[in-house]
Amino acid sequence: MMPAKNSDRLAVLIDADNAQASGIENLLAEISRYGTASVKRAYGDWTTANLQPWKDSLHRFAIQPIQQFSYTKGKNSTDSSLIIDAMDLLHAGNLDGYCLVSSDSDFTRLATRLRESGATVYGFGEKKTPVPFVSACDKFTYTEILRSNYNGNAEPVTPDLPPLESLLRPAIEDTAREDGWSHLGQVGALLGKNHSSFDTRNYQFSKLSDLARKQPYVEVEERPSGDGKALYVRLKGGTSRSKA
Repeated sequence: MMPAKNSDRLAVLIDADNAQASGIENLLAEISRYGTASVKRAYGDWTTANLQPWKDSLHRFAIQPIQQFSYTKGKNSTDSSLIIDAMDLLHAGNLDGYCLVSSDSDFTRLATRLRESGATVYGFGEKKTPVPFVSACDKFTYTEILRSNYNGNAEPVTPDLPPLESLLRPAIEDTAREDGWSHLGQVGALLGKNHSSFDTRNYQFSKLSDLARKQPYVEVEERPSGDGKALYVRLKGGTSRSKA
């Protein structure tokens, strides 16, 4: 739900051990909504067979492979290499945001540290990604939705997501005016602020307006606004409320 910032300079840092090469084209297209991928690096031990599927993608999308040997069995040296590079890039001060591509909770503290320095952090990982890492990002996108088609049914792409109504109702209530109506854009902004992983595509809708129209407990009204129109929503059966 975050607005695109196409002028932002972004670093795309990929934990190749915990990301799929097959989805890289869709991933980079998604990242382009938020800015320009000025830095693109993928980390792993490129001497191993399990990273073979990545090699064509590295060349095709101009991603720089960063070699990190696994010196000790059972220790993930790839994580350390990515974290060190991220901090070096942060101190160089040439970037606006970071795209951390991994389903590994080891990057939770890195995401927090980058945000503490004023950088925007976009996370990308599978639905198995631990909640702490998801919550540590400004915006987190489950990569399953980048491979899905949206047919308008409300079945979530990731079944372990919170029920939609438990997210949407409070967002409408908290942005409602005295007459009970909320501007849909404000509802979306609050959803994104309170839930970093909220994305209408998780629930099989490409737009928040389409999602809202399909909810039986929500009224949608279109109103003139400037040269165009704006959408407002209200909970059905709701009454006017006053705010302190």
